[in-house]
This record gives sequence, C-alpha cells and structure tokens, in this order.
Amino acid sequence: MRVAVLDDWQDAARSSADWSALMARAEVVFFSAPFAREDDAAKALLDFDIILATRERTPFPRTLHQRLPRLKMFGLTGARAALIDIAGMIERGVTVCHTGSGPSAQSTAELALALMLAASRRVPQGDASVRAGRFQMGTKAGFMLAGKTIGLIGLGRIGAQMAVYCNALGMRVLAWSQNLTDDRALAAGATRVAKEELLASSDVVSLHLVISERTRGVIGAAELSRMKPGAILVNTSRGPLVDEVALIDAVRSHHVFAALDVYWREPLAGDHPLVALENTVLTPHLGYSVSEVYAEYYAELVENALAFLDGMPIRVIDRPAQ
Repeated sequence: MRVAVLDDWQDAARSSADWSALMARAEVVFFSAPFAREDDAAKALLDFDIILATRERTPFPRTLHQRLPRLKMFGLTGARAALIDIAGMIERGVTVCHTGSGPSAQSTAELALALMLAASRRVPQGDASVRAGRFQMGTKAGFMLAGKTIGLIGLGRIGAQMAVYCNALGMRVLAWSQNLTDDRALAAGATRVAKEELLASSDVVSLHLVISERTRGVIGAAELSRMKPGAILVNTSRGPLVDEVALIDAVRSHHVFAALDVYWREPLAGDHPLVALENTVLTPHLGYSVSEVYAEYYAELVENALAFLDGMPIRVIDRPAQ
C-alpha cells in the first residue's frame, strides 16, 4: 500500500503529526513541491492507493483522478474544496474523507487584518527601503485605519471575526452578502448596506465569501471602478472571487491597492503581472497555514488513512459540500 502526502509546500507535514503508525503499514511519500502540469501529477501519482491532499493546492479535476486506477482513498483537509472533483471520485468508488478545519477562521481573519495593516502603512515598501539603505526615502506615507470605513463582503465566521478586529481599531464596519440580514450584520457589529454603497464608501474592502458559481467574479471591472481611488482590496478567500484582468488594470492604474493571499492560479508565477506592481502586498496563501491548523489537519489525515486500512473509514464525505 502506497500513500502520497501532497502539497507539503511549507515542509510542515512531518512535524505536525505522528506518522509512525501509518508508516508501519504503508509506504508514505511526501511531496514538497507543486506539480507544474496535470500530466506530471498523473505520472507521479499513478502507483499510489491513498492520496492525502491539502485543499486549494493541487487541483484534482476528473481528468486527473480518472488516470489513477489504483486510487482507493482520497483525504483532504477541511470538507470543502473547489479545486477537487469530490463527486466524481465518489461516483467511481473512491472513499473520500475530510478533516476538521481547526482554528482556520481565526488564523485567516488575523491574516486579513495583517494585510490591511501592511497595505495601509506601506509595510512592505518600508521594509524594502530599510534593506536597501534608503530608510524612509521612497516610501510613501500611509494612512490611519481609525475613523476609516471597511466594507466586508461576506460576514460568516471569518468576516465576523474581521468585524471584531476592525471595530477594535475604531473603524466603521459595513457588510454585504446576498443572504445577509440586518439582524445578522448588527450581531456582528456591522451595518448591512447594498454592495454598491459598500464599494463607494469603503477605504478598505475585504472579501470573505466561499467560492461558488454565484460568487465567482463578484468583484469585476464595474465593482472595482466604484471603489474609492486608493482604496485597499483585501482577498484572503479565493482568487476567482475577483476578475483577475480587471484587478491588474485597477492596480496598474493605481486606482486600488491590492493586498492578496489568494490567486487564480497557485503558486503565483514569479513573472505574473501582480508581482511587478508596487501597490500590492502579496502573501502565498498563508490564511490557514499556521501550526495550530496543521496540527489538526495532519493528525486527522493520519487517523483517516489508518481507519481506511482497518476497513472502517471515518469522516467520510457522502456528497460534496454545497
């Protein structure tokens, strides 16, 4: 029996859980680099019976998993994964198991806060200036967040936590989503407004939606044009929530400042247009990537694999999350 542990891009898997029991029963191979192409993934994973993957890293469309005839179990971190054809695997008889999400809501909200602070105070530019021996020279003045307005697009667990942080900073908190009610917004310390009003009024817009056909492209050229000149767009949710071409145009023209943790395609290529633009803060999808979350992810992936080998699988997904 061969087990592939994918997406260990931060070299965190081995130290986050005790793999000894699984290693005693199967060959466990850790993959620390992303696959350049789907063909590379298919070739590398052809002889594996169990694949343990981190969501939102390696895409697993039907065209990939159908090329893996030995695949019997697929384990993913969390329970929702837009890049993975969970339904197709279930249809072909693959056992798909999930893990808990750990404190990922808090860790992602903390990163959204960090990106907002870094963008508003020009932290990356200041850091680069110091390292280049220029100190303050060439670093533009930022702005305070106290007294400013943040617009939260999505007010679930992460958005609500972000509202707590922004209220503590003395910010006015607006919120919008398609299903948001006045009472829910008020309970989270926010005021529900129309999306158009939120975009036009906010000094910072932060996205906190799950990706779906309804939310894909929720921020396009029209929405970006409604934002205040110089406003900050924070995205720690999913890249496809924003029209990438429109975003590049808006950043390149200095209409908005982009503070991003997620992208249309990950890893983000070094020659991507966003990389060369100065009015950006870019992090490599670190929202959930903290030791506390990894501890739960990998411990439960090991438990799931061992239970499957025992013929009594646990945390089984019967149908994909909607």
